[in-house]
Amino acid sequence: MNAPLHRELPAAALDAARALDHASRQWDGDIVRQVTDYIAIPAKSPAFDKDWAAHGHIDTVLRNAADWVQAQKVEGLQLEIVRLPGRTPVLFFDIPATRAGGGDTVLMYGHLDKQPEFNGWRNDLGPWTPKYEDGKLYGRGGADDGYAVYASIAAVQALKDQGVPHPRIVGLIETCEESGSYDLLPYVDALRPRLGQVGLVICLDSGAGNYDQLWLTTSLRGMASGTLKVQILTEGVHSGDASGLVPSSFRIMRQVLDRLEDSSNGRLLPASFHCEIPAERLDQARATAAILGEEVYKRFPWAHADCGGAVQQALPTTTDPVQALINRTWLPTLSVTGADGFPALQDAGNVLRPYTAFKLSLRLPPLVDAAQAVQQLKTLLEDNAPYQAVVTFEPGGAATGWNAPSTAPWFTQALDAASQAHFGAPCGYIGQGGTIPLMNMLSEGFPSAQMMVCGVLGPRSNAHGPNEFLHVPYAKRLTAAVAQVIAGMP
Repeated sequence: MNAPLHRELPAAALDAARALDHASRQWDGDIVRQVTDYIAIPAKSPAFDKDWAAHGHIDTVLRNAADWVQAQKVEGLQLEIVRLPGRTPVLFFDIPATRAGGGDTVLMYGHLDKQPEFNGWRNDLGPWTPKYEDGKLYGRGGADDGYAVYASIAAVQALKDQGVPHPRIVGLIETCEESGSYDLLPYVDALRPRLGQVGLVICLDSGAGNYDQLWLTTSLRGMASGTLKVQILTEGVHSGDASGLVPSSFRIMRQVLDRLEDSSNGRLLPASFHCEIPAERLDQARATAAILGEEVYKRFPWAHADCGGAVQQALPTTTDPVQALINRTWLPTLSVTGADGFPALQDAGNVLRPYTAFKLSLRLPPLVDAAQAVQQLKTLLEDNAPYQAVVTFEPGGAATGWNAPSTAPWFTQALDAASQAHFGAPCGYIGQGGTIPLMNMLSEGFPSAQMMVCGVLGPRSNAHGPNEFLHVPYAKRLTAAVAQVIAGMP
């Protein structure tokens, strides 16, 4: 009898040291350069570049990634750039199974669109001027998460290098994530027949509690955003003439926001914006707090001042590590991320401004419906305006959060084995305060799938802000860990 073409091997057949060596050589030999080139292209998400199609930057980074994937000559890989009319494109690849019976499909996800520049970058750094220094690759989008497509293919190649049988693997790389992934659902619907039965989702767009172990994301907050505008006049007037009689649009703005948030502690007032925290997530928060301790809050770049020889540093909302983890993952919070109606300081004369506008970003607990929250927010902010001012809230986007399904025994074992093999520590479990709209879509579409949501956004990596960096040594180990988890899939 002839031997089968692909002999079924146990998961342990993957040599972890060899997989890490293979991934490290790929990162050093090629992937760092690819991500460096990617950083230099201002492929801003459509929400921040309305003329994205004309500018062509999104098409450029997608084509560059596609060309690189094709050049790897992964056995059996089929690749396509899929375009739906009027929508940002996606990259889709399909790698056939090499193990007997095939089994469920692995879906690998990432995105190539970016947040805007922001200010405050170090003098020798910039959003579109990549710099590699001390194992960190600085620049916008490298860690969030332009590296994902390259790391995904490198993980597959680590399996191929050792001839380890693997299930069918498909990849979906979008270009609208930083705008709320509003283009993604039509693509998921269009590609659903080609996805197959997904048993494992690998999303490399999340964070890490430290750089010392593998971290699995257990929850993601949702988001409701929009622009709140308060107008009291049709044009600016002399502040000496009008103040005291014409109410300040800024003061009215404060009153309106007081309906939403207790400014003394940051707690959001509507009960509907809160949810009960599952007991499992509380237990995981306590375990993670024991690992990270004060680093949970100390990792942020707090402002400080010299007060008579003593350094006074800004403080967090809490110094309790458990409460700090809960605050940033399971409580709703309000951020003002932009403003309009204000002249620059050097141009500000004695004029009472006609309006104030804020861009609001409301992070919602994972179990709160974002669409309902947006409607409640609009009613709360607009009704019964003080002084009958013209108050409008224009929704900008909404995405419901995500709470991970229970982990299957094989998945828990594979995560711990991969973390021990490549970091020498067990896998950590942590909620994230950000939003990945795809995860909720996939959990609804594939309720039995395991979700490996992880990433390189560890302490001080500063996604969306100045001095964003990709921690390359961690990325190498994460790449090898992904290969090992795929090998351990039953």
